[in-house]
Amino acid sequence: MGAAYPGPMTDITTTSATRGPYAGTARRKAEIVEAAGRTFAQTGYHGGSFRQIARELDLSFTSLKHHFPTKEQLLIAVLEDADAREGGTLAHDYEQLGVIAGVTGLARRNMRKPEALRLLAVLAAEASSPAHPAHEWFTERYWRLRQDFAASIQADIDASRLPADVDPADAARCIVAVWDGLQLQWLIDPDFDMATDLERALRRILTPGLPTGPALQEPSEFSHGH
Repeated sequence: MGAAYPGPMTDITTTSATRGPYAGTARRKAEIVEAAGRTFAQTGYHGGSFRQIARELDLSFTSLKHHFPTKEQLLIAVLEDADAREGGTLAHDYEQLGVIAGVTGLARRNMRKPEALRLLAVLAAEASSPAHPAHEWFTERYWRLRQDFAASIQADIDASRLPADVDPADAARCIVAVWDGLQLQWLIDPDFDMATDLERALRRILTPGLPTGPALQEPSEFSHGH
């Protein structure tokens, strides 16, 4: 999914804390990851080559291979970077605001960086093939997303933000599917407000039978006798 999500991996592009002889190496690796991300978003993994990425950076093929010995290693670095950039503050938003507001807020922030979303969308589609080098990475990512969503939904139920009859596992799978689908439609034709449509869908999934307007339900709405 381009949408991305709770539990972000470490952002490999963060180099401000790096000092000494490794600072230049960290910066160069971050530049390579960024360039590779642009290339893979435009051409897919199989369409982008090491030499193409090296040319974009005015870097020798040998130097690129020094930092990332294989294209598969570079691909995983690109995916982890995109995942970290996308995940950002979602865990905090979940805890403070609940799943609906947290997801909607991230979706709206992500609308400002369509290339990162396109990268994940293109590579996720390619990785549906079991032979793709990122197949295992995406399999684990989707599993993690469902687990994290389910845990956050259960926390909202326990905090009386959501009704007690919501099934966290079922709802989590639906949220991932709806987010992926709306995001892909928006990448193809951005002539609608993806975040607003996503919020409406989340309310239909998590608060069925209640109005789907923008106002968040107060915790007392779904008091479970706590």
